[in-house]
Amino acid sequence: MKFFLDSADIKEIEEANSWGAISGVTTNPTLYSRVGGKLADFHDHIKTICDIVQGPVSAESVAMTRDEIFADGKKLAAIDKHVVVKVPTMIEGLAATKMLAAEGIPVNMTLCFTVPQAILAARAGARYISPFVGRFDDISEDGVSQLMDVVAAVENYDFGHEVEIIAASVRTANHVTQAALMGADIATVPFGVLKKCIEHPLTDRGIESFLKDWEKVANA
Repeated sequence: MKFFLDSADIKEIEEANSWGAISGVTTNPTLYSRVGGKLADFHDHIKTICDIVQGPVSAESVAMTRDEIFADGKKLAAIDKHVVVKVPTMIEGLAATKMLAAEGIPVNMTLCFTVPQAILAARAGARYISPFVGRFDDISEDGVSQLMDVVAAVENYDFGHEVEIIAASVRTANHVTQAALMGADIATVPFGVLKKCIEHPLTDRGIESFLKDWEKVANA
């Protein structure tokens, strides 16, 4: 399973990229707004992220009609060869995805919650599909189970092009574990959760013990 960082924070992206563990980045309007992003700077911001990670970087269109999404997607794709156009799972989004895919522009279909949505997205030409996990949990439904169904269903078919499932709306290290066990291709993870995936109290305890023992050796 590959890791994408779900962030628009340049410092977080630079730090996570230095670990050698992330293969790409996903952004959305909410994440960009949290870092004080301005509309006039958006394309430059995405370009900076692409330069850092040198891998797929999802930039979301906020247009609502197929023609507007298509036009917006072409502008986003022109920023850098690594840009993936993020499109919401809706009828107009499906139509725009078909148009973008026909132009060779990769699409990440986001806000996907069901198996039919995922299959329709793949049929429309989506390169990536992002089922959300945490938002199901927010309404007391089992997001992991829904993700498992999407992964299993998409693996049943050949869509004529590569389709990768991105486990999105990941809130915990356990979400990452479950996504990996079911065979999700990618987990896009917030920086705080990515850190928790590395940290473990037994690891910390082991390091502390090794250092104490080495101190004894050094002072012997």
